[in-house]
Amino acid sequence: MQRTTKRSIKIKKTIGKIVRKLRIRNTSLSCNKLANEYDIGNGNLSRIENGKVDAKFITLWKISEALGLKLSEMTKLIEDELGDDFVLMDE
Repeated sequence: MQRTTKRSIKIKKTIGKIVRKLRIRNTSLSCNKLANEYDIGNGNLSRIENGKVDAKFITLWKISEALGLKLSEMTKLIEDELGDDFVLMDE
């Protein structure tokens, strides 16, 4: 089991921030409606937006598709938000 680190918390919170921002900007759907229409667990989407859980790859793919983006586009937005000084591994 992986332990929670400051970096993993930052990633979760950043993913949540981007997902919420895109949902509001790209759709007029509430979290519940988006989750129901695109077969994403309603509670899961809410927990992702609130930075409470690790998002699975397939779930991020479903979310990006629901928001009208390629997963690579959403990933780029997440990377940009994290900034150049953010690194996943210590050297």
